[in-house]
Amino acid sequence: MLFRNEKINNTLFRLTLAAFLLTIVVVVLGAFTRLVDAGLGCPDWPGCYGHLLWPDEVHEIVKAEAAFPNAPVELDKTWPEMVHRYFAGTLGLFILSIAILAVRCTAISNQALETYKRIPLKLPLFLLALVILQAAFGMWTVTLKLWPKIVTAHLMGGFATLSLLWLLVQRLGGQQWCLLESQAQQLSKLKPLLLFSLVVVVIQIMLGGWVSSNYAALACPDVPQCFGQWLPPMDIATGFAVFQDIGPNYLGGQLDNYSRIAIHVVHRMGAMVVLLSLLVFGIFLWRIRSAVVNQWVAALWLVLFVQICLGLSNIVFALPLSVAVAHNAVGALLLLVMVSIAYRIYSVKVVD
Repeated sequence: MLFRNEKINNTLFRLTLAAFLLTIVVVVLGAFTRLVDAGLGCPDWPGCYGHLLWPDEVHEIVKAEAAFPNAPVELDKTWPEMVHRYFAGTLGLFILSIAILAVRCTAISNQALETYKRIPLKLPLFLLALVILQAAFGMWTVTLKLWPKIVTAHLMGGFATLSLLWLLVQRLGGQQWCLLESQAQQLSKLKPLLLFSLVVVVIQIMLGGWVSSNYAALACPDVPQCFGQWLPPMDIATGFAVFQDIGPNYLGGQLDNYSRIAIHVVHRMGAMVVLLSLLVFGIFLWRIRSAVVNQWVAALWLVLFVQICLGLSNIVFALPLSVAVAHNAVGALLLLVMVSIAYRIYSVKVVD
């Protein structure tokens, strides 16, 4: 047997799977909101110009603009922000339900302990804390006027929520590789390379968030060079400054072009590191000579190829909205594939 699937608790499994699918929607909506410059579509939080939804009638708009004279109502930016908030709020309720159910399962009497003993508790509780922090990041994104560090942290928090929910789905679903002892030993030796590759992917996603929050996606109009040079003039110190002023409106970005070029070029370099590390990691996995492992290697390389194509398309076609959103979504998918492989390597079962 090469693969094992034993669902621990159907109710918790289904609830977690539903939360995971909802998180995909939230992450994509977040990317869409950011890319259409709707992050400040509502100048207040958690409402929108004091409304539960958003002002859309003439008298509501007049009243809203009187209350927020420096933030005129733009209907094409209010609705993406509020739709994103409500989906995120719904996700918070799902994760709260998961945490409560996990606590109840672990508190069951000893007679039923055999059924529930493997249900994770720390992970659901950590997810609950994370989603509360995400709500705070969402508020600070508005109140601090798209301060790049908060925007990037909010994006990373969303990806972390997605990844950890997927990890919980894997654990509850009993998704494991069952391999021969020799194959399991080979896998164990790959753990350092796995961790390196996973960290590289996470850093690259963070760099992508920094590119987006500083509006540096089009800082280099050509590819593979930037303004016809492999290393154009750039200001790395300012582009990656730890402390940026709090107070200015960061919609559209505050950095000069040399700083944005630095961010963009470093993100490109990161893409090359990701490409090389995942190719090497995949080659070593392929040498395990297991059909099920090879399927995951193929999936990893396919997602990596699509992501690189989308990144190049962003530059060649000047950041079309659909491609930019897809680049965010496939970046999340690449992380999920890595999380899946990591879980299977660390939970592999040895069979005769």
